[in-house]
Amino acid sequence: MTSTPPGAPVRKPPPQRGLLRKLIADRISDAKPQAAPNETFMRYVQNPVWNFLCDHYFRLEIDGWHRIPDEPSLLIGVHSGGSLTMDAWTLVHSWYRRFGGGRILHGTAHDVLMAAQVLGDYFKAVGVIPASRHGVTTALATGHDVVVWPGGVDDSMRAWRNRDKAVLGGRKGFVRQAIRSGVPIVPVATVGGHDTVFVLSEGRALARLSGLGDRLRGATMPIISGFPFPLAVEVLPAHLPLPAKIRTEFLDPVRVDTDPARADDTDYLDTIYRQIEGSIQDSMDRLARRRSFPVFG
Repeated sequence: MTSTPPGAPVRKPPPQRGLLRKLIADRISDAKPQAAPNETFMRYVQNPVWNFLCDHYFRLEIDGWHRIPDEPSLLIGVHSGGSLTMDAWTLVHSWYRRFGGGRILHGTAHDVLMAAQVLGDYFKAVGVIPASRHGVTTALATGHDVVVWPGGVDDSMRAWRNRDKAVLGGRKGFVRQAIRSGVPIVPVATVGGHDTVFVLSEGRALARLSGLGDRLRGATMPIISGFPFPLAVEVLPAHLPLPAKIRTEFLDPVRVDTDPARADDTDYLDTIYRQIEGSIQDSMDRLARRRSFPVFG
């Protein structure tokens, strides 16, 4: 579920150029930010599969439920594992398993993934929305919770050696979003997702030279090692996640000043950003120390 940060100042979008961008725009146009997950799909398909994966395959440990505020919140975290970010998927499923339809958490995803055949349809069925300011604002205004991964592809595609590093990409749009929507920010830390595939190189030079990085709104074309391909270039999913142990923790909420002027206060945005990033990194350090084994945890 690779995302781009909401809340940035609205700019007039450039005209869509090329068939690829038109296809992406057409595929995501029917995603409704306020839509709840498809209950029939969740009950008979999603829940049995993901209950097994969370409990036995990824051996998920998730703590800090008591820190979730009662009101709708903007969750901010990191996500890992190439184009299949299992830490993000297990987080969203665990939320649904805990709250059911009584409290809806929308995951957010990159336009390319939302537009993909089968995968994009699956995302819409489980309530994932495009990672845009409009989509996130609408979902929060509806009373739903939203989780965003500001680091985007810089985060999910980071090299394996940086797997325990909190990457928010310097993007502060989520702070503006919280100010404008009047909601608390809940930082989320996680480790283990980046052991489900080994990102050998972020492939920035490859993305630049091929031109695909610009067309697909990303600066990376990671070179991965995983199953079933010992070596592959991953733009869309090209691996099956390995059974790494995932540990996740909800952290203390951060309540922002909802004065609209704060959205243009650079010093204030920087302060909140550093607070969120620092709390996530501190928790990731603690979670990483709990690994029993260096890879599969």
